[in-house]
Amino acid sequence: QVQLVESGGGLVQPGGSLRLSCAASGSIFSINTMGWYRQAPGKERELVARITSGGSTNYADSVKGRFTISRDNAKNTVYLQINSLKSEDTAVYYCNGIVITITGTWRNYWGQGTQVTVYS
Repeated sequence: QVQLVESGGGLVQPGGSLRLSCAASGSIFSINTMGWYRQAPGKERELVARITSGGSTNYADSVKGRFTISRDNAKNTVYLQINSLKSEDTAVYYCNGIVITITGTWRNYWGQGTQVTVYS
Protein backbone atom coordinates (compact mmCIF):
# COMPACT_ATOMS: atom_id res chain seq x y z
CA GLN A 1 0.00 0.00 0.00
CA VAL A 2 1.22 3.48 -0.90
CA GLN A 3 -0.02 6.81 0.42
CA LEU A 4 0.60 10.35 -0.76
CA VAL A 5 -0.12 13.05 1.80
CA GLU A 6 -0.17 16.74 0.91
CA SER A 7 0.29 19.66 3.25
CA GLY A 8 0.84 23.40 3.10
CA GLY A 9 -2.38 24.73 1.63
CA GLY A 10 -4.23 27.66 3.12
CA LEU A 11 -5.65 31.14 2.73
CA VAL A 12 -3.43 33.78 1.21
CA GLN A 13 -3.83 37.24 -0.27
CA PRO A 14 -3.02 38.01 -3.91
CA GLY A 15 0.71 38.29 -4.41
CA GLY A 16 1.42 35.99 -1.51
CA SER A 17 3.30 32.70 -1.41
CA LEU A 18 2.78 29.16 -0.22
CA ARG A 19 4.85 26.01 -0.22
CA LEU A 20 3.05 22.72 -0.75
CA SER A 21 4.59 19.42 0.23
CA CYS A 22 3.64 15.87 -0.65
CA ALA A 23 5.21 12.91 1.08
CA ALA A 24 4.85 9.39 -0.26
CA SER A 25 5.08 6.40 2.05
CA GLY A 26 4.48 2.68 2.00
CA SER A 27 5.71 -0.16 -0.16
CA ILE A 28 7.81 2.01 -2.46
CA PHE A 29 10.77 0.84 -4.47
CA SER A 30 11.10 4.10 -6.36
CA ILE A 31 8.99 6.92 -7.77
CA ASN A 32 9.14 7.91 -11.39
CA THR A 33 7.40 11.16 -12.25
CA MET A 34 5.77 13.21 -9.50
CA GLY A 35 3.45 16.08 -10.15
CA TRP A 36 0.95 18.60 -8.94
CA TYR A 37 -2.50 19.02 -10.40
CA ARG A 38 -5.30 21.35 -9.41
CA GLN A 39 -9.04 21.49 -9.71
CA ALA A 40 -11.04 24.66 -9.34
CA PRO A 41 -14.81 24.61 -8.69
CA GLY A 42 -16.69 23.72 -11.83
CA LYS A 43 -13.53 22.95 -13.77
CA GLU A 44 -11.62 19.85 -14.75
CA ARG A 45 -8.44 18.79 -13.01
CA GLU A 46 -5.41 20.24 -14.77
CA LEU A 47 -1.69 19.67 -14.66
CA VAL A 48 0.24 22.37 -12.82
CA ALA A 49 3.77 20.99 -12.86
CA ARG A 50 5.63 17.71 -12.88
CA ILE A 51 9.16 16.50 -12.30
CA THR A 52 10.94 13.31 -13.27
CA SER A 53 13.19 11.32 -10.99
CA GLY A 54 16.11 12.90 -12.82
CA GLY A 55 14.87 16.42 -12.14
CA SER A 56 13.41 17.39 -15.52
CA THR A 57 10.42 19.66 -15.11
CA ASN A 58 7.53 21.03 -17.07
CA TYR A 59 4.87 23.57 -16.14
CA ALA A 60 1.49 24.76 -17.26
CA ASP A 61 1.81 28.04 -19.14
CA SER A 62 -0.38 29.77 -16.56
CA VAL A 63 2.11 29.16 -13.76
CA LYS A 64 5.48 29.49 -15.50
CA GLY A 65 7.72 31.92 -13.68
CA ARG A 66 5.59 31.83 -10.52
CA PHE A 67 5.58 28.16 -9.45
CA THR A 68 8.59 25.94 -8.86
CA ILE A 69 8.44 22.18 -8.45
CA SER A 70 11.21 20.25 -6.74
CA ARG A 71 11.69 16.88 -5.10
CA ASP A 72 13.77 15.05 -2.54
CA ASN A 73 14.15 11.50 -3.81
CA ALA A 74 15.62 10.29 -0.52
CA LYS A 75 12.46 11.42 1.28
CA ASN A 76 10.02 10.49 -1.51
CA THR A 77 8.72 14.04 -1.27
CA VAL A 78 7.73 16.59 -3.88
CA TYR A 79 7.32 20.31 -3.26
CA LEU A 80 5.56 23.14 -5.02
CA GLN A 81 6.69 26.68 -4.26
CA ILE A 82 3.91 29.04 -5.27
CA ASN A 83 4.69 32.73 -5.58
CA SER A 84 2.77 35.76 -6.82
CA LEU A 85 -0.54 34.06 -6.18
CA LYS A 86 -3.57 35.17 -8.16
CA SER A 87 -7.26 34.63 -7.51
CA GLU A 88 -7.36 32.19 -10.42
CA ASP A 89 -4.92 29.94 -8.56
CA THR A 90 -7.67 29.12 -6.08
CA ALA A 91 -8.23 25.36 -6.27
CA VAL A 92 -7.69 22.05 -4.60
CA TYR A 93 -4.14 20.96 -5.33
CA TYR A 94 -3.47 17.25 -5.74
CA CYS A 95 -0.19 15.41 -5.63
CA ASN A 96 0.43 12.60 -8.07
CA GLY A 97 3.13 9.99 -8.30
CA ILE A 98 3.97 7.12 -10.62
CA VAL A 99 5.20 4.60 -8.10
CA ILE A 100 7.15 1.42 -8.60
CA THR A 101 6.26 -0.77 -5.62
CA ILE A 102 8.52 -3.28 -3.96
CA THR A 103 6.68 -6.01 -5.86
CA GLY A 104 7.61 -4.40 -9.16
CA THR A 105 4.17 -2.99 -9.95
CA TRP A 106 3.87 0.42 -11.62
CA ARG A 107 0.88 2.36 -10.44
CA ASN A 108 -0.44 5.91 -10.45
CA TYR A 109 -1.25 7.28 -6.98
CA TRP A 110 -3.04 10.45 -5.88
CA GLY A 111 -3.07 12.38 -2.66
CA GLN A 112 -6.24 13.59 -0.99
CA GLY A 113 -5.74 17.20 -2.00
CA THR A 114 -5.00 20.44 -0.19
CA GLN A 115 -7.03 23.62 -0.58
CA VAL A 116 -5.39 26.84 -1.75
CA THR A 117 -7.59 29.90 -1.55
CA VAL A 118 -6.48 33.32 -2.74
CA TYR A 119 -8.66 36.10 -1.38
CA SER A 120 -8.56 39.87 -1.28
